[in-house]
Parts: sequence; structure tokens; C-alpha cells
Amino acid sequence: MRIDLHTHSTASDGTDTPAELVHNAAAAGLDVVALTDHDTTRGHAEAIAAVPAGLTLVTGAELSCRLDGVGLHMLAYLFDAEEPELLRERELVRDDRVPRAKGMIAKLQELGVPVTWEQVARIAGDGSVGRPHIAEALVELGVVSSVSDAFTPDWIADGGRAYVEKHELDPFDAIRLIKAAGGVAVFAHPLAVKRGEVVPETAIAELAAAGLDGVEVDHMDHDQATRARLRGLAADLGLLTTGSSDYHGSRKTCVLGEFTTDPEIFGEITRRATGAFPVPGTGGRP
Repeated sequence: MRIDLHTHSTASDGTDTPAELVHNAAAAGLDVVALTDHDTTRGHAEAIAAVPAGLTLVTGAELSCRLDGVGLHMLAYLFDAEEPELLRERELVRDDRVPRAKGMIAKLQELGVPVTWEQVARIAGDGSVGRPHIAEALVELGVVSSVSDAFTPDWIADGGRAYVEKHELDPFDAIRLIKAAGGVAVFAHPLAVKRGEVVPETAIAELAAAGLDGVEVDHMDHDQATRARLRGLAADLGLLTTGSSDYHGSRKTCVLGEFTTDPEIFGEITRRATGAFPVPGTGGRP
């Protein structure tokens, strides 16, 4: 089985619609794909309706968190999307995205970049506006050559010249909320230092003690040495280890199935989840 547990659609900052994503996952030879858009489940219904035969969909989300000033992402799998407390927190994060984006645009304009809210809103479309949409606007304007080049201290990286904070969950609260909604919590790309500052390994141990289920190990932003370190840490802490593409369509260079999760690990995730169940494909159309 080929299992990819971290992808994004146009419901957040990917370029594939949810229906296109599940069909592209099947075309890429995947058996299981998780839709984990940022702080939203808006793409779930469309993806569920379109899952082709032979593919299983895992519903999820990637929650924005912050610990001691360091941003991090928590993957939540198979939770009850209507559980009130977790729903309220996702809406707080979502509702803060527009004023945050407008604040970053204002800072960029002060730096002489002719970016506008209208341009960023056009790029975001129906998705939850985020930094990748602003980064794409900078590419359109010729300010940077790629989306990743925008995520630097010069521009919109954490603490960068045009960075603006947004509402984010405490990761300990995120774990509590995910578990209360019947979900499974996995720390996304925890040691991706190329993205900026990361939390210390002692914090991962504290999160594990608070109920964290696993860590995403095989990811494009982890080199081989980092993956080995994380596997050892996970073994010491009794955490599951996953692998995923973090696919965003054409917005990033990663491809579906670039990294995958062991079927036994996937089985354990589904065993632990009580909020929702994987959705087997019925031959839906994009």
C-alpha cells in the first residue's frame, strides 16, 4: 500500500480542487491519501463525493500552533469536524487570516512592493488566504523567483520584515481538542529548520506526554540525518512515525506520494481514531 497523509487543496493553499486532488492521488498510484488543509475542513465534502474506486480518503486538517514564540503545525486525522470546541478554534484561526494577510500586504507596500489585497485575494480564490498566496503574488511581481524564496527574513518568514502574527493554538490545547474530537494528533515536519526556528526536542517529549500520537518523519524538509534523529526520538517516546508529501499542487515542487507512511502505522492511526472513519472510493468524478 502507498499512503500519503499530508496534502492540501484549494480549500487552503493548494492548487488542486479537492476533487482533483483525490483523482490525482489515484493517478499517482496511491492507495490512501489524507486531505489536511490548513485550519479548515471545507474541502472534505467535495473530496468525499469524488473519491475514485481503489483510493481511500482520510479526512483531516493541519492546525496552526505556536509554542514559546515558535510556529508549528499539528496534523489532525479522522476527528469529528462538528465537535464544537475544535470547530470554534478553527474558525478563530480562519477569521484571523484576512486581517493578518492585509497587515502583511501593508508592510510589503511600506517596503516598496506594489502588492495589493485584490491580487492576493484573486490568487487565494475560495481558499483560506495564507502566506503562500502572498508569496505567489511576490513571484508574479518578480520580487522573488519562487514561493520558497518569499519565506525568508527579508520577506514573510516568521519574524521577517513583512511578517504579521495570527491567532494560533497552543499545541497542548490542540492535542487536547483533537483527542476530544476523536482524532489522532501528529506533529508535522517538527525539525524542518529550513522553514525557520523549530521547537527543541524536549518540547516534543512534553507534547508526547500530553497525548501526541506521532511525528511526521519522512518529509521533503527533513534530510536523512534529521529523519534518523526523529526515528530514534519517536522510538524513545513511543510515538508513531509517518511519511507524507505535503503536496500543494503546482505551488510547491513536491509530488504526491513522494514520501509515504507504513501500512502498519496507518492501521494504528485508524484504530485510535473514533471521530471519523476513512472513506473508501466509490468511483466519484472530479
